[in-house]
Amino acid sequence: MPKFLETKADFDAGLQEAGDKLVVVDFTASWCGPCQVIAPKFEEMEKEFPDCIFYKVDVDKNEETSEAEGINAMPTFKFYRNGKKVDDMTGASEAKLREKIEQNK
Repeated sequence: MPKFLETKADFDAGLQEAGDKLVVVDFTASWCGPCQVIAPKFEEMEKEFPDCIFYKVDVDKNEETSEAEGINAMPTFKFYRNGKKVDDMTGASEAKLREKIEQNK
């Protein structure tokens, strides 16, 4: 199950520790219906793509990171490599998420 990054420091450390691996971050909220629909699929993808690192950020519990990353809709997925954003997407499309992972891994 993807780890929740509780603070901005956790988020920054997670990106740095990943090195050149693709990091996929799900910016989510407990009250967001589409977020709950895509959540089990996101968890499955963590097993399917072992060469990538998957994290979650609860936008209500980690507002500092959400604001720093400009999150204004959920779910938003951001993709990072070497600590830098390489791609992003908004929405709960499993096919689009899978496509973005394939393109960026």
